[in-house]
Amino acid sequence: MEDNALSLKLLFIINPGSGSDEVNYSEEITAYFKTSSHQAEIYELPKDCALATLKETITNSKADRIVAVGGDGTVKLVAECLLETDTPIGIIPAGSANGMAKELNIPLTIPEAIDTAVNGTPKKIHAVTVNDELCIHLADIGFNAYLVKKFDHLAQRGMWGYTKAAWQALWSHNKMEVEFKIGDQMIRSEAAMVVIANATMYGTGVKINPEGRLDDEVFEVVLVKKYSVMEILKLKFTNMALNPANIELFQTTALTIKTKHKAHFQVDGEYIGKVNSIKASIILNAIHVIV
Repeated sequence: MEDNALSLKLLFIINPGSGSDEVNYSEEITAYFKTSSHQAEIYELPKDCALATLKETITNSKADRIVAVGGDGTVKLVAECLLETDTPIGIIPAGSANGMAKELNIPLTIPEAIDTAVNGTPKKIHAVTVNDELCIHLADIGFNAYLVKKFDHLAQRGMWGYTKAAWQALWSHNKMEVEFKIGDQMIRSEAAMVVIANATMYGTGVKINPEGRLDDEVFEVVLVKKYSVMEILKLKFTNMALNPANIELFQTTALTIKTKHKAHFQVDGEYIGKVNSIKASIILNAIHVIV
């Protein structure tokens, strides 16, 4: 471990609901800083923590770096508190998917991830606001959002439970009719799902958006026209590519998507509800992440 010459204070925001019961993140963090010149403070997120409470905790800590210990939802919550500020955000991956950590090549092992949070370099990235929700990773409407909702309530969490949910999705999730405008082009299409993609891939490694970059000045809109049980299982359990014949990709800085009927909607792995319109726009230089 190589410490920076300057002594830093880091605030670790731990989501106790993330990760497995076998890992005690507080103990791992405390052990790391026993031999470090830097200072660590730990804050465990209470259930349904209000944004104002977390912002106040961050401000009062006077920390140089804030580190989210959890999955994409925890990273998003911390990012909401530090939007358009210069305070860098570190990530200790402790969720089920950890899409953003994988996107940024942050180590998935705890000591190496802490080391990155302490010694890594802050990098400015953009984000997207989608129906007033901050999206740092991926938002979508359609079958993936439906499965996020279904999977949250499944008794069987593994491959078999998910396969059953995928079958149910095929039979009960109607294909959407979507309409949106990119520049002067009006797109009207049937769709299985539409992804607002800030990042390139889902947590499994499926590259839904190969054109994506977190530091450019656009986000991508990925139109997935058809789906099958195999395509659904690819999204959740493999990093195999979806069938490119079923996919169209567009780049923009803002758009509105309208659907004929209400569609399921999720942002960064959190199910929001059913909507019949999506308004998205880019936030340039939204946050600093430590890579």
